[in-house]
Amino acid sequence: MSPEPQAQHASNEDRARAGGRLVIWSLALNAAMAVLKFAGGFLGHSFALVADGAESLLDVLSSILVWAGFKVASLPPDDNHPYGHGRAEPLAALAGVVFIFATAGWIGWRSVYSIVTPHAGPHWETLPLLAGIVVTKLWVYRRLRAAATAAGSTALKVEAWRHRSDAFTSAAAFIGIAIAVVGGRAWAAADGWAALFACAIITFNGVEILQRTLDEMMDTAVSPDIENDVRALASSVEGVRALDKCRIRKSGLSYLVDIQVRVDGDLSVVSGHEIGHAVKSRLMASALRVSDVTVHIEPFEVRMKP
Repeated sequence: MSPEPQAQHASNEDRARAGGRLVIWSLALNAAMAVLKFAGGFLGHSFALVADGAESLLDVLSSILVWAGFKVASLPPDDNHPYGHGRAEPLAALAGVVFIFATAGWIGWRSVYSIVTPHAGPHWETLPLLAGIVVTKLWVYRRLRAAATAAGSTALKVEAWRHRSDAFTSAAAFIGIAIAVVGGRAWAAADGWAALFACAIITFNGVEILQRTLDEMMDTAVSPDIENDVRALASSVEGVRALDKCRIRKSGLSYLVDIQVRVDGDLSVVSGHEIGHAVKSRLMASALRVSDVTVHIEPFEVRMKP
């Protein structure tokens, strides 16, 4: 493996390792939250809180999949995977989305049952617990979102969004329980309605995350800003006269670039190859997280006006 791919793979490994540590930390937090929510829900007679605990429990399983995706995505290219193992990362994100929809379906079904079935109202002591959970989850969401943006990780974004969804469901449960506590037994169903509202939020977020994950897996074009940065760097290489096609796709934590470079038509093959190698080196040494570049050299022809 040449120096540029080695350096880029080492960078990918570092980002994957850092992301994996955050996921493990998130997993431990979700496990603790699940225990607290289940205990508060059963002892405080709140189905909304029990449903919230079920979401946290599924988040634990989803976090395990995301962590495994990071481990696989950090592996170097091999004979069977010449472009690396980056696709494991969006696959892990897709698995996380499946868990999100499974959670929403279960909460929705149990919420309807709770609404139509008479039951005792929730206890007021569940409210301080939920308030603390909402604050904690929003703080974790902001930290994971920043880390996901820095690493360019779809799976880590899914992990962050799950924490935000959890904050929304806990906030909805807080409102529903507060209404049920103040209104008494006649308003006990507010707890179930809160859980149903949380289900709608989870489903909406799941659809948005699914779209982003599928975009990456289907090699959807990257943002114009990234393409413009790649073109600017390639154009700055001495000997590059113009650029034609520039195709970029995301693969895990990095990008793969396929670019057409025009050079003077009277240059030797060796000179053209050197310019192409310089373009590749500059892109892979940049902060754009480019892990591989394929450069096509084309002659630059000046068309004379008739």
